[in-house]
Amino acid sequence: MGIKPVYYGKELMEPANSREFNSSSGGDSAKTALKTFLAPLLAGTVESRVANRAEVERYFGRQKFSAIESKLGWSTISRQCGPAFLSNVSRNVIMCNTTFILTPITYKLYFPQEKKSNTTLFWYGLGMNVFVGNIIAITQQALWGRSLDYCARNGGQNINYSQVIREGLHAEGTAAFFTPAKWWARVLMNAPAQGVLPWFYNNVLPLGEGFVLKSFTALYHGSQQMRKKNTIHSNATPVATPVAVTYPMNTTMSEGNVPVVQERMQ
Repeated sequence: MGIKPVYYGKELMEPANSREFNSSSGGDSAKTALKTFLAPLLAGTVESRVANRAEVERYFGRQKFSAIESKLGWSTISRQCGPAFLSNVSRNVIMCNTTFILTPITYKLYFPQEKKSNTTLFWYGLGMNVFVGNIIAITQQALWGRSLDYCARNGGQNINYSQVIREGLHAEGTAAFFTPAKWWARVLMNAPAQGVLPWFYNNVLPLGEGFVLKSFTALYHGSQQMRKKNTIHSNATPVATPVAVTYPMNTTMSEGNVPVVQERMQ
């Protein structure tokens, strides 16, 4: 899109420059906002596409899940995504925004410059995961579980999210979607892995990034050159191949190297 990516790697340790935002044009600001919205959405959707069906199967058990799917009679695409897909995507988008958007931007711009280090980035990323990302994401995790319970009623029914939310609030109030116990259970499950991603992504990953990118660039250019050579070969005008000529045993060569065929004596 022709715009700078989110702060990455060593950039996080550099001093913040407020003019970086003020100098951008209106078009660049719009593209930045669009990219910032679409990138986590795409990442969260891909993650849910890969994992949601397996999570649902683990939630119900294979036999019950198979029976629910049979009654729902969904299309192939819907079956691959699995029930409660939207709430699963919402949870993943929240965590992706926390890890790859909010954490690097706020650390770069607002964390005290004299205290920036790999260690403080580790703890800052973990804190953002625990006290920002998971506090919001647990509401979507709870919605996901309640949506699956709703889906399983009567042997299987389509999910009505507004109905699920109304029923939850009516039965338990806000505790249906957030309690300290639910939040802490989510933290214990998620934070040890995803909470350290900002540190890993910005400190460990760049160590081998240059080598990997150069290797793939070389492979890409090599494949492009091979493709061009094959294209030139296929479009080239065919050239006649010389054919060796053999003469009969009774053929002799004249002084001008012109073959003369001797007649056989009857």
